[in-house]
Amino acid sequence: MSLAVLYSRARNGVDAPLVTVELHLSGGLPALAIVGLPELAVRESRERVRGALLNSRFEFPARRITINLAPADLPKEGGRFDLPIALGILAASGQIPEAVLSRFEFIGELALSGELRPVRGVLPVALATRDAGRSLILPHANAAEAALVNGLDIHPAAHLLDVCDHLLQGERIPTYQRGPESASPNKELPDLSEVKGQPHAKRALEIAAAGNHSLLMVGPPGSGKSMLACRLPGILPSMTEREALETAAVLSISNQGFRREEWMRRPFRCPHHTASGVALAGGGSNPLPGEISLAHNGVLFLDELPEFDRRVLEVLREPLESGRITISRAARQADFPARFQLVSAMNPCPCGHLGDDNVRPCRCSEDQIARYRSRISGPLLDRIDMHIDVLRMKPQLLSSEGNPAEECSGDVRQRVAACREVQMGRNGCSNSLLQGKNLEQQCRLGKDSQELLFRAMEQLGLSARAYHRILRLARTIADLERADTIRSSHLSEAIGYRRLDRRQ
Repeated sequence: MSLAVLYSRARNGVDAPLVTVELHLSGGLPALAIVGLPELAVRESRERVRGALLNSRFEFPARRITINLAPADLPKEGGRFDLPIALGILAASGQIPEAVLSRFEFIGELALSGELRPVRGVLPVALATRDAGRSLILPHANAAEAALVNGLDIHPAAHLLDVCDHLLQGERIPTYQRGPESASPNKELPDLSEVKGQPHAKRALEIAAAGNHSLLMVGPPGSGKSMLACRLPGILPSMTEREALETAAVLSISNQGFRREEWMRRPFRCPHHTASGVALAGGGSNPLPGEISLAHNGVLFLDELPEFDRRVLEVLREPLESGRITISRAARQADFPARFQLVSAMNPCPCGHLGDDNVRPCRCSEDQIARYRSRISGPLLDRIDMHIDVLRMKPQLLSSEGNPAEECSGDVRQRVAACREVQMGRNGCSNSLLQGKNLEQQCRLGKDSQELLFRAMEQLGLSARAYHRILRLARTIADLERADTIRSSHLSEAIGYRRLDRRQ
């Protein structure tokens, strides 16, 4: 038979659209043409495939070979189509049976020796293959990642000959068995008990974790802001399998790739303040996820927040509301998830010692302080749920002698997980995502509480967005206390976390 049809997958953001690989052999001068919007790495596959077939002792047809990668308007990139192209040539030339190919999807890059090399973005391919009801044949190095998807038959191969034997003789490659899960993903995370003192900041961190709220910490250098932020992942509840698959899929298509030891572990991303807008949001001619997507279902920590370029920070505004980011280029558009928890830190002034006069007097003028804080735009600040002060600790509190033992992350995590369970059972989402009628229903206020909130809005000049964020925050505080309704004490504490609004 001179025509063969196989199935593979391309990469489009975190999606893996189906690609039908069609091989046709015809008369004429020997040539090989690839059509269907292939990029350079795909066009170069002709030489890799030729070398792999000849070194595997197969016959390379001396005929005109036309390879169509459909749909024609979907860009194809990378070496992932090497394996299906090689198998298509063998099937079209009658060297392997063509009838069994429809049961499988194929992905993998070929070495000139015929060995299979790993490719990026295997997890989205595995998810799509399972939904299509086919089995997946892929390089052995990608098997552990693909095995994270339940309900999928995976056949990992090390060489082109292994795949051909499997197709010729049937089930020669055993189905890959998923290994045992690793230990607790929170085992190696920094523990909250290592932070001495700071009860107010720890309380705010617990509330932020319980309701998935964003947090801004303001304090002098060395007060423990970064230590607190690094311990937030350790008090967050365990990931669900759906969240873990979403996070792993983003890592799978990124330049850093997905590592098996990161499974079920919430990401913690801490980009440097010199990062560009593309590094933060994602981009490129073939769009790749940025830091906000790599922090999906985890924590994005921005230290020294005013030192970031203001235009870079503005890219956070839409994802903070929508939980997604769309990267648009002239030829391509990609949509990435970006449901991250923003934690940031800053000094109160350029020198860092405003309000710290007992240790070192601040020498910044009012204009310098105003310019420093104006690097963070009002609309972005309005989207941050909690603003807290982290004060310098007294030296006596830094020693363990004579001071009570600090609470460990495990105890806090239990309270946070219980609070999240209440929210999921009542709302179907965390409190930070409450919207519309659901927000009105779950955050009803009594008359006294309503008047308290109205007075706070007038005195602090709060926006309608801040009004709703205070309600969500108060609902989380009430849930931590297992209260059915929001009381004035819960609302007062939530209002107290709008520190920067109060200063203004």
